[in-house]
Amino acid sequence: MERYLENQIISDLQKKMVFIGGPRQVGKTTLSRKLATNNQSYLNWDDEEDRERILKKNFPVTDLWIFDEIHKYRNWRNLLKGLYDKNNATKKILVTGSARLDLYRRSGDSLQGRYHYLRLHPITLDELSSDSQKDLETLFTLGGFPEPFLGGNHVDAKRWSREYRQRILRDDISSIETISDITSAEILMLRLPELVGGTLSINSLQEDMQTSFKTIQRWLTIFEHCYAIYRLRCFGGPTIKALKKAQKHYHFDWTLIQDIGLRFENLCAGHLLKWCNFFEDIHGRDLELCYYRDNEQREVDFVVTENKKPILFVEAKSSEKTISPHLKFLKRKFPNVPAFQVLYQGGHHFASGEGIIVGPARLMFSELKKIIEDGVPPTL
Repeated sequence: MERYLENQIISDLQKKMVFIGGPRQVGKTTLSRKLATNNQSYLNWDDEEDRERILKKNFPVTDLWIFDEIHKYRNWRNLLKGLYDKNNATKKILVTGSARLDLYRRSGDSLQGRYHYLRLHPITLDELSSDSQKDLETLFTLGGFPEPFLGGNHVDAKRWSREYRQRILRDDISSIETISDITSAEILMLRLPELVGGTLSINSLQEDMQTSFKTIQRWLTIFEHCYAIYRLRCFGGPTIKALKKAQKHYHFDWTLIQDIGLRFENLCAGHLLKWCNFFEDIHGRDLELCYYRDNEQREVDFVVTENKKPILFVEAKSSEKTISPHLKFLKRKFPNVPAFQVLYQGGHHFASGEGIIVGPARLMFSELKKIIEDGVPPTL
């Protein structure tokens, strides 16, 4: 299948190097090899023969050079800088890799101005060009990673998800930072899916696991760097210190969540974050996915902001229910901001008296994306 970044990568390669980041096994290597003019264009640092060619600078005679996992080479920045400065008029350079690529490129970045960085996310409903409830249910059950989704088998998808967590812990995390107590980190990773939807309390985790606050915080940051989780800050309550620090978290693999309502909330978060990152990476916009909470404990699942101003409110519900009173409150507070209550199940599609749009996710995801694409309403 054609991935949503394919045309953008082709366009960006005409001007600069392109780095593709994102979760492991999200399809970065498959996408890059699809763009190769021939098999020789692709060089993987983990392959002994390819590694020797890279060290000897024996590069293929092709228009496109693809370097996979090149960041594992100590002098990878200098190598790419030299290749780009010497060959940028005649060669295109595409770089893919694991979580360390994103982490390392931000530390002492000697390649600044020479590349575009694009984040590849799991498959979403709009990427399938579908408004089918069946396709939405398949994504809900199997997740958006290509292997389990395209495999189409529920048991295989569960096995993949379990093995995926182990690979993140044993490969990605251990390659980024030395964690002496990997077992405790594994326990934390297994605990986190149960906490989706609520405020992520590091103090509570610290007490449960008998581990220091700083250690839990460090592990969560590492999990983020490895694209296992992402955290959302609170929009609202700017005068309340506790609210400013309160965060929620979600997983790139939403199949880890057992509760139907919370899994659907996580799936919605994945769609919204993907679009925010897309318009950040492609158009340089200052977008952020947040959630809303105030000191009266009113909470709305998602707020998309641009330049710190809200441009979209979204509440996720598993089935058709009354409109969230907290969403109504937020809509009254910001009457010009579009507000949606999206449903996993249920067919009614209508606008409330407050101007809140209620309807099935399979029909509304494309509308949500269009609002983010259009940006801040001119009346704000």
